[in-house]
Amino acid sequence: MSYKSRSKPVEAIILGILIARMSLDEKYKQRFHYLEKGYEGEIMFDSLTEKLQCQNYMLNDLLLESNGSKFQIDSLMLTQEPLFYFEVKNYEGDYYFENNRFYTLSKKEKEIKNPLQQLERGESLLRQMLQHYGYRIPIEAYVVFVNPEFHCFQAPLNKPIIYPNQLNRFMKKLNMRPSRLNGSHKKLADHLVSMHQIVLPYDKLPPYTYAQLKKGPLCAVCHSLKTSVVDRKLVCAICEHEELLDHAILRGVEELKLLFPDIKITTVLVHDWFQVVDSMKTIRRVLVQNYSTVGKKEYLFI
Repeated sequence: MSYKSRSKPVEAIILGILIARMSLDEKYKQRFHYLEKGYEGEIMFDSLTEKLQCQNYMLNDLLLESNGSKFQIDSLMLTQEPLFYFEVKNYEGDYYFENNRFYTLSKKEKEIKNPLQQLERGESLLRQMLQHYGYRIPIEAYVVFVNPEFHCFQAPLNKPIIYPNQLNRFMKKLNMRPSRLNGSHKKLADHLVSMHQIVLPYDKLPPYTYAQLKKGPLCAVCHSLKTSVVDRKLVCAICEHEELLDHAILRGVEELKLLFPDIKITTVLVHDWFQVVDSMKTIRRVLVQNYSTVGKKEYLFI
């Protein structure tokens, strides 16, 4: 069972908005695609673990700290014994393994960050943290390659790696393991969730201001700004997706809050941000129905 759900990285969400609303350096676009690809891979892995019938607590997307060092865990599955630690990778294409290093197999061969080293570091820090709090549960750690288009030449046989064509068999083996959870397991799961840290990514983002961003509602599906209001719906001219106008306005407010966490949300501001909504009354109605007013009605803290 999913004990801690996974959410899309805030950095990826903000970068996606900025890509649609301003010109960005290529490094930020590459960062966005890297985060998107990673998140897609984690969702693919979640679709497999959600089908498990054995008793477990699945903790996704944990950011923990041990001895002053932060470490990210993609998925942690708590069973009767052991604790499974998964480093999920959504690599696509051909790679090769040589001298304990991974390389892309392309015209521009280059070494990539070794996921086995990431796994070893995270497992070590997790073990130290658990020992510090008096937990003595063994850990099994794996790098999981989920993309069916991934292939590794000279793949090592003695490394804790699950390849795409092994995933279904691995899940079947997990299901066959006896697992009975008790109160101590729930205590550990709660403890790990309580130690999860939330770090906002604003220091990693490119500089931007409200004035320099293109205005207008983004399509919820393709992120195009080529949208218009038709019969109380927001309609995209690119993918033809339709969304209730009230929902689109609320989504636009959430965008503003994410981009500018300290900004005061007002009817005038949202009207300027949306552009395509002529009626100030429509925007005010949506805000008043969904958010609390502070002071004058045209000023709303969200």
